[in-house]
Amino acid sequence: MTNLKTLQTAQTDYERVTKALAYLDANWRDRPDLTKLAAHCGLGVDHFHRVFARWTGTSAKRLVDALAHDDARAALLRGTSVLDAALDAGLSGPSRLHDLFLAFEAVTPGEAKRRGAGLRFEWGAAPTPFGMGMFLISPRGLSALGFVDPGDEALGFADFEQRFPAALFTRNDKIAAHWAKQIFEEHARMPLALYGTDWQRQVWRALLSIPPGRTVTYGQLAGRLGDAKAARAVGTAVGRNPVSWLIPCHRVLGKDGRLTGYHWGVDRKRSMLAWEGANG
Repeated sequence: MTNLKTLQTAQTDYERVTKALAYLDANWRDRPDLTKLAAHCGLGVDHFHRVFARWTGTSAKRLVDALAHDDARAALLRGTSVLDAALDAGLSGPSRLHDLFLAFEAVTPGEAKRRGAGLRFEWGAAPTPFGMGMFLISPRGLSALGFVDPGDEALGFADFEQRFPAALFTRNDKIAAHWAKQIFEEHARMPLALYGTDWQRQVWRALLSIPPGRTVTYGQLAGRLGDAKAARAVGTAVGRNPVSWLIPCHRVLGKDGRLTGYHWGVDRKRSMLAWEGANG
């Protein structure tokens, strides 16, 4: 049973982390270092780092980088130049912004501003155990994998287009068949090139921790990310998972255990779980 001292410690840690988050929200452009943050919260550096990481699931530096990335991304989409977006986000210049975008989205600031313009993808359809697989491949690896019924390939491609409305696409069913064989017959580990926000990528990483044959609810997945109340936000990020099957969003269920919210159809989700159960 949790004792009173443990609860008091949890409350104190909560108050300190809340204070740190408020300070970061107001001062992130100044990029306060760990020593300044720890002093603001009345803690030693090592103690503060442990408490902050335990409560938020990340480091203070990582959070500051995420805030800078979100601010710069919004500025770029408003038409701000890359240089101005970098400086307004408290960064030293475009090269630092470039590194930040590659870390958080796997795209450059220019690519993000152009909504995929300049990105070149090959896409194709190939048979899989779950219907026609729709594969989107960038020079860096697999960027999307979806499933449709035979004859609905155009719907799968439309999904790719809306994710990257200004990108260039070339159909190549031969390369899709190669990827299908590698994934579903040889079970090879394939390189992924994920394009998404930091929060989405954090949720997608958490999905990878769910073992085959096991399921979790959206609330349980949110709990693994440090905030059990964030089930709705987690559900949105799960729904934006671009690489189905390999990033196993089909293993996430509604709070009552029902099969809900699968982008490629609940019947397909049910079949995936049954297939894993039979082959696990």
